[in-house]
Amino acid sequence: MTFAPKPLILGTLLCAALAGCGANAALYLVEPPAPTEQLANRLGRVEVREVVLPQYATAPEVTVQEPDGALRPQRNQLWADAPSQAITRVIAMQISAYSGATAVAEPWPLSDGPERRLEIRVAQLLAGSDGAFHLSGQYFVTPVMSPGRDVARSFNISVPLNGDGPQAIAAAQALALQQLARQIAQLK
Repeated sequence: MTFAPKPLILGTLLCAALAGCGANAALYLVEPPAPTEQLANRLGRVEVREVVLPQYATAPEVTVQEPDGALRPQRNQLWADAPSQAITRVIAMQISAYSGATAVAEPWPLSDGPERRLEIRVAQLLAGSDGAFHLSGQYFVTPVMSPGRDVARSFNISVPLNGDGPQAIAAAQALALQQLARQIAQLK
């Protein structure tokens, strides 16, 4: 019995979702602004493992929390990329931009191995009914090829939603991810 690789399965599911939405589907990117400050490089070469998301956050649709607490996918409003892969890339790029660290999404492509690994486990990632975008969970930094200690930290970030709709959600999510990358870059 053969199994398809995970990216192939995710790509197939995304294509199926896009095909089901027809020509009216809109795609949204998560693009944080460039950092305006430079931090010390405390991570060196760090491999960013694929971010673990709660099940509802892995869907291709932009999801919103209703006043009754239910999470509802927005019809024809889709993320432009698979959420966990996009978030992993954004975090790696933001850590590098903030600190000059060589932060790369797995698998590690360079001949010299990483000094550390970063694992992020997200517990909450949603546009809340309270008018804020919420991002919470834990991250872990472990040494690989260098001496050092394990770091385990929790994060709980809220960013106001400036407006309604998927554009506001994508912008708030980008800012929340940028704040998380800044915390991680400082090992804070």
